[in-house]
Amino acid sequence: MAAVAVASALVAAPAADAAPAGQASIAWGPCTDPTLAAAGAECGYLSVPLDYRKPDGEQIQLAVDRVKHKVPDAQYQGVMLTNPGGPGGSGLLLATRGSRVPDHAGDAYDWIGFDPRGVGASKPALSCEPDYMNYNRPQYVPFTPQLEKTWLDRAKGYAEACAANNPRGLLENMKTTDTVKDMDSIRQALGQKQLNFYGYSYGTYLGQVYGSLFPKNVRRMVLDSTVDPRGVWYGDNLDQDVAFDRNILIWFGWLAQHDDVYHLGKTQAAVQKVVNEQLLKASFNPAGGVIGPDEILDVIQQASYYQLRWTLLGDALSRFVNKGDWQNWKSLFEAFGGLGDDNSYAVYLAVQCTDVQWPQSWNQWRRDNWQTFANAPYFTWQNAWFNAPCVFWPAKAGKPAKVDGRGVQSVLMIDETLDAATPFEGSLEIRSRFPGASLIAEPGGTSHAITPRGNACVDTKIADYLATGALPARKPGRTADVECAPLPLPTPPAPTAAKAAVAATPDLLAGRFAG
Repeated sequence: MAAVAVASALVAAPAADAAPAGQASIAWGPCTDPTLAAAGAECGYLSVPLDYRKPDGEQIQLAVDRVKHKVPDAQYQGVMLTNPGGPGGSGLLLATRGSRVPDHAGDAYDWIGFDPRGVGASKPALSCEPDYMNYNRPQYVPFTPQLEKTWLDRAKGYAEACAANNPRGLLENMKTTDTVKDMDSIRQALGQKQLNFYGYSYGTYLGQVYGSLFPKNVRRMVLDSTVDPRGVWYGDNLDQDVAFDRNILIWFGWLAQHDDVYHLGKTQAAVQKVVNEQLLKASFNPAGGVIGPDEILDVIQQASYYQLRWTLLGDALSRFVNKGDWQNWKSLFEAFGGLGDDNSYAVYLAVQCTDVQWPQSWNQWRRDNWQTFANAPYFTWQNAWFNAPCVFWPAKAGKPAKVDGRGVQSVLMIDETLDAATPFEGSLEIRSRFPGASLIAEPGGTSHAITPRGNACVDTKIADYLATGALPARKPGRTADVECAPLPLPTPPAPTAAKAAVAATPDLLAGRFAG
């Protein structure tokens, strides 16, 4: 995972940037991570209160980096704080994102990446049971009471491991509002009156809450793939289940259109039958002794997130079905899942389980998930067990901040209308709560949180906004303000080695709300 790679790449220097009197500063030094070093990034740490109710109490350290502006100081437009989502995603590599914005519009900003509290290189970093998501898990769908009990026992055990292996004070201060206050601490440490923000997926929720709590501190904000605050977090996850299953069927249809390449069936139904047969077969006889139905589902879910991975996954599924190549599938599972590293998962739960109280009755979970399963049989129970430790979470839950964007002057939103991780209705809801926001929709697109990514219609509007603050004119009603066609569907190439294909998209990190 990127967070682990960067953790050893932070080198604190003895000199610190100037900060307002009484405010902590960041000691900058060189980054040894190759990507960050090539971008000329600087790395450092910022001390922030563990509990903002006790500002002079125990401190924790946030890993922060920056790529400074490349224009004359007279054209400087301030800092651009970034977040990739998750919760639990490392944000350090996002400091390099400015170079992707067309027309050098990103060059006028200092791009700031950071690992949120508990994540990656920040100190302390959460970890509960590093091998929890590894092989030999029970199959997700609890067709028997024994399977259900086994998963509940696992979920309870994970929550108990989190209590045993992490500082209690950190678990009690991992809410979205805590990270939002950290964001404002970064702004102050950098000596900025206002910040600009670019958030993806869960990062859009950070932007929503920041704009609600600190509206005067927002200059410009880009939100890509927006969380619906009405479902935080139990309802949002049930909505995801249906959307992920819809998108996997769309991918099955695409595979059928290219049956001459993949040989999985000439219709969507035929491909679906092949996948179902593999899931059933693997439940009795895991391929290579390790690839069971869970590992199959975890990998193919990537197709519901990103069209950019359709060809990679199509090649892998074809090789798995037609040639018995489970070794390649194993490589993909390990690449996507972060084998042996539960940091992002632990942080995900620490935030989601305490932002708001989840239902404490397992009977409600059982009823709601079986009802959802009827329409979404592939990913409903996978997602349910992913979140099940919230039933047993050791830290007290709070109440989510009220999202009210009336004080924020300027927001640019982007979303593909068939985004599964953050369904499009969330973008429409936040547009209604932020009168200063304009929304770019990509009708029919199924990808999640990938801008800027070569879609000229979208990317030039992002560039215009960052350069001048220009937003598309708002239209009346609950609608997008402008539409851009999504990127064309992928065209299957010749079979590609899995490692090369994964390396081609290193910034697409899977996660429940991650970009």
